[in-house]
Amino acid sequence: MFSKETRYLYRRNQLAEVICQFRFPTILSISAQEPVALQEAIRDVFPQYQRREDRLPFKVTPVPGQLPKVEQPKPVTNYQFMTVDGVYRINLTQDFISLTCARYDRWEEFARMMDKPLANFIEIYHPAYFQRVGLRYLNAVSRRDLDLEDTPWRELIEPMYLGMLASETMEERAFSRCTQDVEAALPGGCRMKLHVGPGLLKRGQDSSDKEVKLILDLDVSLSGNMAVKLAAAGMNTVHANAGMIFRDAITETLHDAMEPEA
Repeated sequence: MFSKETRYLYRRNQLAEVICQFRFPTILSISAQEPVALQEAIRDVFPQYQRREDRLPFKVTPVPGQLPKVEQPKPVTNYQFMTVDGVYRINLTQDFISLTCARYDRWEEFARMMDKPLANFIEIYHPAYFQRVGLRYLNAVSRRDLDLEDTPWRELIEPMYLGMLASETMEERAFSRCTQDVEAALPGGCRMKLHVGPGLLKRGQDSSDKEVKLILDLDVSLSGNMAVKLAAAGMNTVHANAGMIFRDAITETLHDAMEPEA
């Protein structure tokens, strides 16, 4: 497990979304007033702005001898700054800042787009430290787009990641559901959450795509009180782990179909 082969850039990558998130101790001033200074600092690249209120799950507190106490937490203000084409989006709340990419090309470009907003955020809000840095790669492998429509999943994804779907004695159509969810420790103090299995990919309100894709949803994180100056190193650590896992999960057939460039 955890391949250490050459890193590749795939011309036909199957990424639906990539997200990098930095969590920090709550900064109340972020919710208390509009982030004017941050907008001015990044508006040349992220000119579009939206604000929304995110509702949190109900909080249930057991009470001895009584019914549980159910509370609705206050909504969390989520500020969004987007590029003109909407491909990149910065999200800022009182607890985290993140970058989402809807059309991922390569790591260097993604990291460059995160670098300035993160530096401006640090300069303006002075977080004490980062509690968690996470990197999520949502892959939706389309056999149709890769000209592999007659190829079974077991020839594209390594058996260890497929579970019973890798069986050579059962047909894919026999399964109404077959997914695998894993949480595990990784090198460098990281942890991963991994979901693998066939499914439909829904983008917003668009549900017109009925192709069943192979969802490989990988979230790699590094937790602990990380010094602000180590933010870039933390990003690179989780990225390195994510790359090793992905290469380990795919077969040479899928690797070649995505047209790798070293």
